[in-house]
This record gives sequence, C-alpha cells and structure tokens, in this order.
Amino acid sequence: MRSSGLSRRRFLTYSGGGLAATLPLAAVAAPPVWAQPRFSSDPFTLGVASGDPLPDGVVLWTRLAPDPLAEDGLGGLGTRWTVPVRWQVAEDERFRRVVRSGLELATPDLAYAVHAEVDGLRPGRDYYYRFRVGNAYSETGRTRTATDTSESLTASSSLSFAFVSCNNYSDGYFTAFRHLADEDVSLVVHLGDYIYEGAGNDTIGRGHLPATEIFSLTDYRIRYGQYKSDPDLKAAHAAFPWIVILDDHEVDNNWANDLDGQDSGGEAFLARRAAAFQAYYEHMPLRRDALPSGPNARLYRRLDYGRLAEFHVVDTRQYRDNQACGDGRQFDCEERLDPARTMLGAEQERWLLDGLGDSDATWKVMANQIFMFQGDSAEGELRAFGMDTWDGYAAARQRVFDGVQARGVENFVVITGDAHRSVAADLKANFDDPDSATLGAEFLGTSISSSGDGSDQDEWGRVWLAENPHLRFHNRQRGYAVCELTPDAWRTDYRVVEYVSRPGAPIGTRARVHVTAGVPGIAGVEQ
Repeated sequence: MRSSGLSRRRFLTYSGGGLAATLPLAAVAAPPVWAQPRFSSDPFTLGVASGDPLPDGVVLWTRLAPDPLAEDGLGGLGTRWTVPVRWQVAEDERFRRVVRSGLELATPDLAYAVHAEVDGLRPGRDYYYRFRVGNAYSETGRTRTATDTSESLTASSSLSFAFVSCNNYSDGYFTAFRHLADEDVSLVVHLGDYIYEGAGNDTIGRGHLPATEIFSLTDYRIRYGQYKSDPDLKAAHAAFPWIVILDDHEVDNNWANDLDGQDSGGEAFLARRAAAFQAYYEHMPLRRDALPSGPNARLYRRLDYGRLAEFHVVDTRQYRDNQACGDGRQFDCEERLDPARTMLGAEQERWLLDGLGDSDATWKVMANQIFMFQGDSAEGELRAFGMDTWDGYAAARQRVFDGVQARGVENFVVITGDAHRSVAADLKANFDDPDSATLGAEFLGTSISSSGDGSDQDEWGRVWLAENPHLRFHNRQRGYAVCELTPDAWRTDYRVVEYVSRPGAPIGTRARVHVTAGVPGIAGVEQ
C-alpha cells in the first residue's frame, strides 16, 4: 500500500507550529490543528464524491459539516480549528485491500472542504474510498479510473456515461438522481446549474435556504449545504466519478463575463462572482488547478477515456461577450451575427479547435452548457432566437463549425444542458441550407427537476420540430441521458421520470438515438 497526501511528519511539524511553508497554501494561515476531533453528530452530512478521473487517479471530495445549514456557512465548525481528515482507497468494499491512503487538512477558509488528489491507481478499474475524521467514518463511495490512452481499441471496447444538468431544489424532487445511482455507467458529466441562486418557491415543501436570492459567500455555502444534503443527489455522487462545469445559476441567471444577468458589473458583481466560484470549488470534486483566484477560475479542460472518447469541457460564461440585443428571445437581431463577438474567448476557442483537431479518440465530445444547434422558435417566415444560447453568438458558432470542418474532425458530438428539454439534432455547416454538410450531432439533455413536472411535448417543441429540420427528436420531461459508446456506434438513451412534484416517480426510456462512427449526424431515433 502506498500513502500520499500530508505525511505524518509534516502533520506533526505543522501541529507543532513549524515549517508552515511546506504546507498547502490554504493551510498556511490556518488555525491550529484539532489533533483528536470529536463530534456529537455526523460530520459527513454532505456525503462523498469523486471526479475528474485519469487513468492513474481521481479527485476525492468531502466537506465536514455536522450542521450544513449553520448561519455562518461553516457547517457548525466555526473558525477555531484545522481538522485532519484521513482517506483510504481500496480494491474492495470492505477495505481489506487498501492501495492508497493519505491525510488532508480541512480548514475554515475553504469551509472544511477536502480535495484529495489520488494517483498510483490502475486504469479502467473500480475502486472504493472513504474518509475518517477522529472516530467518524464517511459512507463508502465508488469510483472508476479512466482507460489508458495506450490501450488499443478492440471490438469489445466501450464506455457508458450519463450527462445531467439543472437540478433546482425548490422546483422538484431529485428522484432522477436516485435512479441514476442505479445505472451501469462509468462516469457522470454535470453540465451546469447545480444550484439555483434565486429565492425559488415553496409550493412542494422544498423552499430554498436562505429564502432569498443569494449574494454572499456565506449564503452560497448554505445553499450548497441544502442541495448536497439531499439523499438522492448524495447517492449519485457516491456511485460514480463526476466531471462538472458550471453554467449561469451557480452565480446569477444569464450572467456574462463581468456582467450579471441585469447587465450590472463593477466591483459588486465581481465580488459576487468570486464568492460563487469559491463556493462552487468548495463543493465540487475538482482538482487544485481549478481553485479560483478571486472572480476567475480555469475550468475548461480535457479528459481522455483511452482512444475511445475525449471530453472537451468548455466554459461558456467567463469569456463571452454580453448577450446581443438586450438578451431574451429576439426577432431580427443583427448583432448576433457580428463576427467580432465571442462565446468562448479567443484563447479557449483556439484550445477547443486545436484539441479537436489533434485528438486520436474515436469520439470527440464537447461538454457544453447551452444548445449549439439553431433553434428558430417562430412559425412561418419570421424567425426568433434566444440570445443567451449559441444562436445569440451565431458567427462565433460558425467559426467553431468552420474549424471542425477545416481540421477534418470526425465523430464530433456535443452534449448540452440548460434548456430543460431533450433534443437530438444534426449540426449543419449551414443551418439555413438543409442540404449543407452535416458536421456532427448534438444531444441536448433535460433537467433533473428545473421547471417542475414536465410533459411529453409542448407548443415550443412543436414549433421547434416544424421550423428546424435538423432537429430529430424533442421531449420535455425531466430526467437524464445515458450514452453507450463503442468504436462503431454511439447510442443515447433519454431516461425520463413522470413527475418531480412528489417523490417516488418511476424511470423509463423515452427514446434511443443512434449515431454511426464515420457518418456525422443522427443515424436513427427509436421512440
């Protein structure tokens, strides 16, 4: 067994007050170590999680919070102590074959969150992990490392993963997360809107805490404490490693770069964004290089799953221009066509296109927040588009598509959240010309609970299908998507629940959508 993290010698040195420079930055100015912590209640109320899997390791996460809704946002621990937290990784659920272990320091400046970066594991393997503080043990989580890129593809090579988004606590129960925990997948990708910043509503007995819109770091921490106390969400985190990326509601609805959703910027919004980013990091299984610096955080990144799939996780919030024509749904907005406008920023746009072009993976997956297909929502000759989506940045979208085409990128697939509805679409070189080249496919996934109980179809979906021939499927129920990848094919199962306004809804498959490797676009839809 190998050990990593904070060594015993470093721990004893720190608790004795010397050599602070050897400690992680967050711990340098931390209060004294509570060498033998004792808790009167469970310190692991927020569960456990793992994330950003590599072939040789993962990030393990927990946060100590005996009282996750404590008014100071620190989980009932105050600011008095630094708390040593031990972790173990084993090949079996009973921890008879422990292969890695270590110790991290949980400090009040990060709300007693723990991010343990584990290495030395074997690729493509299931592992079990847990935390211990004093005599208290966390629940056991299961994780899985990524496949090694040196492994050759065979006919039996496969990857199953799920993608999710938009879990508004006050809009509905997280029943879909409970069903997700029972799926046979290796990975979950969360595409944003993990929390909602607004006051919400209390019509089903799940009112937000605090009961108002949140702005401060304390408020964001309490809101995360409420969400992450949900047993269904905890079960889904404990079952699989997650890749996460934020969208707008983790900060403010429709924020863009240095402006909030009401086009107000300045120091007040940057302070809010810094608070929101810190709280996001504190509650997600992210690596240390995602630790925010004030209102900025490097969140876009790439993760390989052998030679079968590569995930290009983009950030469509921090670097974008403000929404065109005053945001919202607009007719005849010329500003959205301005080639000077950007969604990703120049640096990230180059990073994305170069990565797609250089990838040796069969499937090039862009993990994206807001839908990329053209979505005309007006009947007849008039055309209307949403300015917060890629439609509001049409020239920037075209640059990406032109880059994909110029680089000869094959098997380009975009997975998307945000819209609270499911769509399978062809991505066209020119959406206004149905005969133009198809460059890839997009799978828009619905919400876990946001917008409440859904329906199979609605008027918006009817118009979308009628006005946009590249849309091949639409549904407005709640749920998630499960994707099965092989070297020859991709299949997305849209998994839906009948209701979220009360617990206990059953799960079913609304549609299965197929893509054939080497043939861009949707190959078929089973309904």
